[in-house]
Amino acid sequence: MNQTLGDILNPYGISHQKISRLAESAKGVFSVRNLQVGKKCSIVRDNQNGEVIGFVYEPSPYRYVKYHLADSIFTEMQERLYETCVEEAKGVIVSSLWVSMQEEGYKHALIVEMENALAWSIDFHHILKGDAYKLVFERQYIDGEPVGIGRLLGAYFKNYENEYYSIYFKNPSYEGYYDEEGRPMKKAFLKAPVRYSRISSRYNPRRFHPILKRTKAHFGTDYAASCGTPIMAVADGLIEKAGYTGGNGNYIKIRHDRMYQTQYLHMTRFATGMRSGVHVKQGQVIGYVGKTGLATGCHVCFRFWKNGKQVDHLREKLPPPDPMPEEALPIFLKIRDQMKTQLDNIPDPILI
Repeated sequence: MNQTLGDILNPYGISHQKISRLAESAKGVFSVRNLQVGKKCSIVRDNQNGEVIGFVYEPSPYRYVKYHLADSIFTEMQERLYETCVEEAKGVIVSSLWVSMQEEGYKHALIVEMENALAWSIDFHHILKGDAYKLVFERQYIDGEPVGIGRLLGAYFKNYENEYYSIYFKNPSYEGYYDEEGRPMKKAFLKAPVRYSRISSRYNPRRFHPILKRTKAHFGTDYAASCGTPIMAVADGLIEKAGYTGGNGNYIKIRHDRMYQTQYLHMTRFATGMRSGVHVKQGQVIGYVGKTGLATGCHVCFRFWKNGKQVDHLREKLPPPDPMPEEALPIFLKIRDQMKTQLDNIPDPILI
């Protein structure tokens, strides 16, 4: 049940006037309107007489807010010191990367970083049982307790018979992941517009339509996911159309450059601010999976145009990213060798 600051402090004899003054003092620090259900909080009492002299609220493990109620009424934010440790992880795919890493006990934040590091090279919708991964990452601790994930420093993935390495590197020009040759892992286009999904129908010029009950070309790729799953722009671009038709349902079409356009169909709704003329960035949420229009279930139909013609994006050789500056290569290669050695020294995971 939602509680206001007054609901919390009134039972301790704190007057409405004091609470109002405290709320005013908090506006520039951490507004009492931002208190959320489920967060840790505590009452502070005077050691001498037990009088309530403050209230502490923890918006995250890394910081806490002190609302002072003694002689002077004021609010302050305190940051906690945390320790960063470098740790390793590994696993074998049984059904999906998401399921495998969850079963190994790895947190959501680490799974997301793993996908971020390799999403432009690995099609996570076509990984196989027995594919394996290894990771080197930062975990943060406060008072000996793990509180969060820092950077993913290196990742290895074996898909089919192919091996992929992704190395985190930061320089004045770029911060992100590079392959063994110093080429950015981040490509011009994401492999898919949704995470944690599966391909339910591929590009097929002669598909039998499940609703119309006749052969009708399907010039897109359907990604099945739960209704409400965020849909991302696969590349930077300009929204040409955000609208509705009886077949497409709620859809967005984006122009990326003179050659490429993409379209996202059957959304349950658009993300805030999505309309014609708006610029979007790669990975930005533009809407949410639904089943509007001619759709039998929750999915996004993703369509890809090249020079005005719809093509199968899974078969396209898309443009490469800009290479790393030559002057940065020597430093990168040193970091790469160290990280690759550490990843290779992690024992190979075994499917039990």
